[in-house]
Amino acid sequence: MKIGIIGGSGLYEIEGIQNLQEHSIGTPFGAPSDLLVSGELGGREVVFLPRHGKGHRMLPSEIPFKANIWSLKKLGVTHLLSVSAVGSLQERIMPGHIVFPDQFIDRTFLRDATFFGNGIVGHVQFGDPVCPSLLDTLAQCAEHRQVTHHRGGIYICMEGPAFSTRAESNMYRSWNGAIIGMTNIQEAKLAREAEICFATIALATDYDCWHESEEEVNVEAILEVMRQNIATSKLLLAEAVNRISEVRACACADALHHAILTPAENIPKQVRSDLAPIIGRYIPS
Repeated sequence: MKIGIIGGSGLYEIEGIQNLQEHSIGTPFGAPSDLLVSGELGGREVVFLPRHGKGHRMLPSEIPFKANIWSLKKLGVTHLLSVSAVGSLQERIMPGHIVFPDQFIDRTFLRDATFFGNGIVGHVQFGDPVCPSLLDTLAQCAEHRQVTHHRGGIYICMEGPAFSTRAESNMYRSWNGAIIGMTNIQEAKLAREAEICFATIALATDYDCWHESEEEVNVEAILEVMRQNIATSKLLLAEAVNRISEVRACACADALHHAILTPAENIPKQVRSDLAPIIGRYIPS
């Protein structure tokens, strides 16, 4: 078992990691967002990757999602915890609260979110996009730490980089959206194709722009709440890493078992080689 941690805004280091080692990994999909850092946290192997690159250099639409997940898989990651800043779409989810969403709605349109194509066809099941075991673990950690949290809810993933219009924000609320962000759906989809268990730790920073009695979302306010939430998210991560079960009884571990439709002999040799970390247990390179 190896646990990956993708950090969002401002979360580029986790205290307590020992035996640090940096990895510069080239992938068939270009370079990942930054160097990957592996080490040990509470006796467990972890791999950390800053989503936007150190110094927050990449727009959400510019993040190399395929390279990120491919490189994590290449390093042996089996479980992935994704930490993200989000806006709240519900009164009960106040700035400063933490949400563990269990559903997504994809409102992006500029991004490639599959390893399939170019001669190989596959369709993974995605009805439940979050690993139920990881979701249970995160909720238990939050309960133990007495962190104000919300288990479940719909994460609306928008393209960005601009925030929502008021009309869009109210539309998402009518869809029963719980939170809104710009990054996690691609990570969830690609993690499922890579047979990596996935869950999100969403840090609510604002009420988007729907809330009439609150100020419209602005970057300064978001960063202030993020600074307050970072310490809490690090505590949750440290505990979750220790609580994750080594036994993978979920469907995530075998997501590709019946998903690949293209016969091996029809898949281009280069594609088989490029996707070896992803499909290698089913299709030899």
